[in-house]
Amino acid sequence: MDDQALADFLGAAASEYRLITAEAPLPCFALLLGSAEATTYHVRRVAFGRNARTTDPAARREFTETIVPTFGPAYENENRGWWMHPEDLLRASREADALGMDLLGSIHMHPDWHRLGPPSQRHRLLSERPTPMDRHLFSRTGWPLNIICYLERRGGHFYHALAAWAPPSPHSADGTEGTEGTECTEVALRIRTSPLTKA
Repeated sequence: MDDQALADFLGAAASEYRLITAEAPLPCFALLLGSAEATTYHVRRVAFGRNARTTDPAARREFTETIVPTFGPAYENENRGWWMHPEDLLRASREADALGMDLLGSIHMHPDWHRLGPPSQRHRLLSERPTPMDRHLFSRTGWPLNIICYLERRGGHFYHALAAWAPPSPHSADGTEGTEGTECTEVALRIRTSPLTKA
């Protein structure tokens, strides 16, 4: 991942993080644009868009019929979860095509909700590892690369940890449809630092 792409995401994530309250676990989400090179995915930029979680009929149906019953009432909170607005997804796909890039996947923030959220949810530790909800969404999109950025603030400073994940297999070992508990595969993640110039 290019360091500028990461910096763009971290800037947006820190801005959203500052607005989080115990009632509003604001998300930050972006698409990854880049190229597939042999066994490596090269993320060159990120593309942001609007969250259609509460306005898109398909998103509302998915949350009402599948996500809330499967992953719990915490997801009734309209600030939890992300559904990229279809127009913005199309725009990002066209942007990638125009630049000779591919749409590789997504990146999203996990804040330290176990410190910021209501007392009833502080037992659920978040990190850069996928939650059951993440595994569900990674499986549904089928994108080959999904990055989670864990972000916390301590003493007025932000700290982050990153991990990259391939989606869970759609089929279990016996050939039947996979379950929500199917694990994602961690992918080695490296940040490409821009060349340093001499002062």
